[in-house]
Amino acid sequence: MSEEAPVVAVTGLVVGYGTSIVVRNLNFSVRRGEHLALLGPSGCGKTTTLRAVAGLETPASGRIVLGGRPVFDGARRLALPPERRGLAMVFQSYAIWPHMTVAENVAFGLSVRGVARGRAREAVERSLALVGLAEFAARPATRLSGGQQQRVALARAIACDPEVVLLDEPLSNLDAQLRLAMRDELKDLQRRLGFTAIYVTHDQEEALALADRVIVMREGVIEQEGIPAEIFRAPRSRFVAHFLGVRNIVPCEVRTEGGAAAAILPGGIQLPLRRGTTAPPGAAHVCFRPMNVRVRAEAESPAAIEGVVSRFLYLGDLANYFVRSGELEICAAMKPRANLSPGARVWWSVDPDDCFLVEG
Repeated sequence: MSEEAPVVAVTGLVVGYGTSIVVRNLNFSVRRGEHLALLGPSGCGKTTTLRAVAGLETPASGRIVLGGRPVFDGARRLALPPERRGLAMVFQSYAIWPHMTVAENVAFGLSVRGVARGRAREAVERSLALVGLAEFAARPATRLSGGQQQRVALARAIACDPEVVLLDEPLSNLDAQLRLAMRDELKDLQRRLGFTAIYVTHDQEEALALADRVIVMREGVIEQEGIPAEIFRAPRSRFVAHFLGVRNIVPCEVRTEGGAAAAILPGGIQLPLRRGTTAPPGAAHVCFRPMNVRVRAEAESPAAIEGVVSRFLYLGDLANYFVRSGELEICAAMKPRANLSPGARVWWSVDPDDCFLVEG
């Protein structure tokens, strides 16, 4: 029995503006019901890729297939308009019509598609109920909060029962607490409805929380692809590690002896690594997250490294302590402690299982 064809298949995609190439020979696919996140910094090409799938940008070359049907083919000069692609899109700015009510905003896409009034009314009522806005149907859209407007945009997207929903940083305009709440609601909605989605974000926590699979992009190409846990636990490059919030990325040499391995850091500091660790090709960097660094006022073991607290950043429940050992400074995240003020003599260590090596 053959595997089901992907709902979205992007092959050899190239998108540019003038002489500037933004997306370079991109290849990826999305399975039915899968939630894929395109993650990366501003200018990496993730939104341009999404807009090309939507038909809002015309690629220079490549092929885009949706539901088994080509919607763009550079070689055949085929480019279907957005309204013929069977997609729905949620924009960063919500794109809510200010002169319409909530229900009229949700119904707009259905009217454009020529859906009969009775069926459209049922679809609007169903989608508003799903996002918890049924009681606001007759309210003017301008009298909604930012979070409510984002729910209207989501309701409009799912009302037409699209094959694929495209989401372009839909939570970035919300305040921190509302963003977390909406993230949970979006995850629950996707799980209940099972729609296929491509989600663009620069926020690694959103990508890890919402996606079944993550593509990290850099300068128009895929830097790494995998399930969230794999991307988080095993970044393959210095760029991915840094983008995923790994504060401690230190150039090193890797020495092995009798199965034991150690990273030799600047100043000759030795950091034990997991047994059997081998150096990646090219220059190596050892990485470890601040939350995995233990800092004590006394040495816990012979492997502990002596240092001095150089500064700290108070964050409420946690504080970032910066510890200098010779020419090396590392960051540790832990509960604030009165005996770890700047200038304090300390010893720090990292469990070998919490260290990993990357290239570059």
